[in-house]
Amino acid sequence: MKDSNFLKENNAKFLWHPMGHPGQLRVKTPQIITGASGVRITDIDGHETVDAVGGLWNVNLGYSCDPVKQAISGQLDALPYYSAFAGTSNNAAIELSWELQEWFGADGLGRAFFTSGGSDSVETALRLARQYHKVRGEPGRTKFLSLKKGYHGTHMGGASVNGNARFRTAYEPMLPGCYHIPAPYTYRNPFNESDPARLAQLCAQALEDEIAFQGAETIAAFIMEPVLGAGGIIPPHESFMPMVREICTRNGIVLIADEVITGFGRTGHWSGSRHWGVKPDMMCLAKAITNGYFPFGAAMISETIAEAFEADTTGTGNIGHGYTYSAHPVGAAAAIACLAETKRLNVAENAAARGEQMFAGVHKLMDKHALIGDVRGGHGLMTAVELVSDRATKAPADKAVASTVAEVAYENGVMVRVSGHNILMSPPLIISEEDVDRILAGLDAGLAAAV
Repeated sequence: MKDSNFLKENNAKFLWHPMGHPGQLRVKTPQIITGASGVRITDIDGHETVDAVGGLWNVNLGYSCDPVKQAISGQLDALPYYSAFAGTSNNAAIELSWELQEWFGADGLGRAFFTSGGSDSVETALRLARQYHKVRGEPGRTKFLSLKKGYHGTHMGGASVNGNARFRTAYEPMLPGCYHIPAPYTYRNPFNESDPARLAQLCAQALEDEIAFQGAETIAAFIMEPVLGAGGIIPPHESFMPMVREICTRNGIVLIADEVITGFGRTGHWSGSRHWGVKPDMMCLAKAITNGYFPFGAAMISETIAEAFEADTTGTGNIGHGYTYSAHPVGAAAAIACLAETKRLNVAENAAARGEQMFAGVHKLMDKHALIGDVRGGHGLMTAVELVSDRATKAPADKAVASTVAEVAYENGVMVRVSGHNILMSPPLIISEEDVDRILAGLDAGLAAAV
């Protein structure tokens, strides 16, 4: 291992980072994280912070989950890799598929297609949705609908259904046939509607209108996050996802729930869809499935869709899609151990309690700091602080302001995430009451410094 001087000297010289400008990162280099324990991370200078980002929404069980580490080590000794393409399988993947159908049976999902992560899972769901309609004899259903402000990964398909320009513009033209409707974002929306229930109705009507305009017979799927994550932690009104479910069912459209973030307890429920009482046709999973310790994901598939594929006799149902690392035995073993710990610790319950504490605490900071225009969350451990330069006009604060908040919070022992003019917080689900208070104190210091 190279020493700290070497690492600092070569930081961002040869490594391009996701979601960052290569030139700017050479000037203002990234923090070098060298250690972690529990819910804390330590940088190369020994500075320790509470990780209010949870890795990247994924380290639900913290950084000291020995059962997952042991499962990885044991599987490396037994079978470090083998392909899961049609002719071969492995014991860990088979066991995990059983565990997942048990876990998501309440969501009506009984089959798993394993991937290497969230973007893979989204791409898989989009492709299988199109193929499903071909198996059913409706090959004209190829279009996708999604929400503005939604985030669905960075593959070409996922970026095409993404609802944020910064993930799309530099890579256009995107996949044709992708259309977006307004998100139920109460603070900012094209209807100038501040009532969440009414806004949900207007967004659902926008979906109806787009379906009518495009023609239901041309649409394969609608994809949405039960709570929008990277787009600014936007929870819809409780009526919205059930309305979407009814509209999709009535029009023969596959409903894909992107639960890469919300799966496995983050919302205070084992799935975000279950939070709203909705059964999707497919569900995209990753992140917390292995606690971030191994790249792994899954696309879960409903019994209805599975039956269509499995009963096919024409060959149309042959799945010509997959990844070298699909059903990786080490990832599957990590996931089995992770699910067992997730259940044993009942982290969804703690996520709900600590989420309420964080949400209430940030609202108190809003009374203190005029820089805060909106606070969103209230559904488990997902909280956003939207920064504005003027509350009356809702003019967004400059990104440099958000950066100052984050930098000072870091100096005060808290790592938060900047997304545009938003501060996002998604700490591990095992976090304590005391550490939530530390997050709030660090955020308070950052907001005070940014004025």
